[in-house]
Amino acid sequence: MKKIVITSNAPKAVGPYSQATEINGMLFVSGQIGLKPSDNVMIEGGIREQTEQSLDNMRAILNESGYTFGDVVQCTCLLADISKFKDFNKVYSEYFVNETPARMTYEVSALPVGALVEIGCIAVK
Repeated sequence: MKKIVITSNAPKAVGPYSQATEINGMLFVSGQIGLKPSDNVMIEGGIREQTEQSLDNMRAILNESGYTFGDVVQCTCLLADISKFKDFNKVYSEYFVNETPARMTYEVSALPVGALVEIGCIAVK
């Protein structure tokens, strides 16, 4: 049975989509950007701060559903500037320490509300 995941510990969706959808032991987390959950305003700073906030938002959604970063099997990462890849990886590696998931990382021409990074994932129990 499909379940829509909603938590106030992550920012509200900025469009017609859910924070995550769970079905058959799999959680599909929508792309998270650096919005603060408290006010849906972009965190101040650059790629490092936005990557941290995006992953904190992802953690909140995972936790709401009973998952952890250890359950994540795949991430899709979008960067507004691929030259920031090294800085992005430094922060990302602090969240995915032991068993890193499969990953795709792309440079895109723009992200919602001027974000520098967007990260989505699939987690499996």
